[in-house]
Amino acid sequence: MMINNKPAKLLLENGRIFEGFSFGFSGTSLGEVCFNTGMTGYQEILTDPSYCGQLITMTNPHIGNYGINSEDIESSKIQASGFIVRDGSSSFSNHRAEYSLDEYLRENKIVGIQGIDTRALVRCIRNEGAMNGIISSKILDEKKLQDKLDKHPSMEGLDLAKKVTCDKSYSWSNEKKKFNVVVIDYGVKYNILRLLSSHDCSLTILPSNITSSEILDLNPDGIFLSNGPGDPAAVSYGIKAVKELLHSNIPIFGICLGHQILSLALGAKTYKLKFGHRGCNHPVKYYQNNKIEITSQNHGFAVDSESISDNMKITHISLNDNTVEGIESNKFPAFSVQYHPESSPGPHDSRYLFENFKQLMLKHAKKK
Repeated sequence: MMINNKPAKLLLENGRIFEGFSFGFSGTSLGEVCFNTGMTGYQEILTDPSYCGQLITMTNPHIGNYGINSEDIESSKIQASGFIVRDGSSSFSNHRAEYSLDEYLRENKIVGIQGIDTRALVRCIRNEGAMNGIISSKILDEKKLQDKLDKHPSMEGLDLAKKVTCDKSYSWSNEKKKFNVVVIDYGVKYNILRLLSSHDCSLTILPSNITSSEILDLNPDGIFLSNGPGDPAAVSYGIKAVKELLHSNIPIFGICLGHQILSLALGAKTYKLKFGHRGCNHPVKYYQNNKIEITSQNHGFAVDSESISDNMKITHISLNDNTVEGIESNKFPAFSVQYHPESSPGPHDSRYLFENFKQLMLKHAKKK
């Protein structure tokens, strides 16, 4: 590895400073500092809209060795605000690779830092909780960095879905399928769309601020609530729309932010986790069959188990900290999970959920 010798600094909200070297685009970037425990999948992680507004720390020390290609993306661009690694590989070896991670970051104007002790950084976040930070290879004066950081808003109370949602509706595929499914885009990943499509769904993707009446005008067989960034409680327009859609008795399936919005619509509450769940190796128990799934996760908020209302039940739980990982409505044909069954990156243990959604739509169609 050949480290860029241009100095860079990471300043945390608690005043801690990490000195390293520039990686990717030379500049200044702010966001909430988080960490991901995945050993691979950095390209999918960077392009996941759920990382909007965040500076991602990779716990694996060596990142970038298999390069970047034009296929393994989860949205049209890098969504993360910045990237933090121990060792950024200057060379790569993979038959699918087209260019290096450093080139990819520079091309997308994403500021990064390398050469710091990421173990110490992750321990700091685990002990003190997620916090805002600033990376810069342009400004090294710590007072100037602190002044900028002080003005940056907290993730709590922040609606970022409106920042990453599509500008207007679009179709994922022109091929006619059995089910007409509306996808509310709070920051949807491409692999979710791929898997819904593979389960015989024609998809119409709609902006996050779409109204329930506009959705019902499309006469969908099912409604999908996508993943996304930010504080779910701040997406008040989304919660309102889903509350209204529940009474249509159209099957609803939610993932990540979609899970939180569905839970809020059903009367539950959400809260900010100390440092979030992000990685490809999180164990989750499915109560229906008592099986343990290894899941891919990326979220900083969770549903409060104490607030689960009488018209819903917990279906999945995290074995790391007992937080809610899935719910189901007792009254409406609606269910959701906090983790990412579409993975990308990650294991495929939970992809049965897409089949469950399909079966729910079939069951509902028979009742019409």
